[in-house]
Amino acid sequence: MFGSKKKLDDLMAQLRPDLSRESLGVGPDFPGIAPNPLLSRDARKRTAELRTGVLALGVLVDWREVNSNPRVVLMLDVDTADGASFRGIADEDLTITELTRLAPGQTLPVRYRPAVMDHYVALARDADPAQVQRLSDRIAGRGRN
Repeated sequence: MFGSKKKLDDLMAQLRPDLSRESLGVGPDFPGIAPNPLLSRDARKRTAELRTGVLALGVLVDWREVNSNPRVVLMLDVDTADGASFRGIADEDLTITELTRLAPGQTLPVRYRPAVMDHYVALARDADPAQVQRLSDRIAGRGRN
């Protein structure tokens, strides 16, 4: 309907260079930020899969406001239970209160899809605090060995 995906990605890079793969710190395999995730079938499918994804911990590096919802793109350095580390990107709708509480270095529980590994993560707002603590202890213990 709107042309090729490449043209859309090029347009997004021109309109929002701060959301380019280079600015976000991800590689060429990153599919990019959807202009409107509610209108993108791929984005809706990804969001549904991330809701049931594997729990990991992300340290907030930076964030970018996408529009006034406030929709933000969070950049996180993610550590998984199995020892993998990667730059994760979470495309989230936050409340004003949540937005004002964001601080670089903050650790947040996230969910990711190990089978895909496309840099997308989602905040794990439903995560059990005890499970998050066990994961944190496991990741911290791995660093001491």
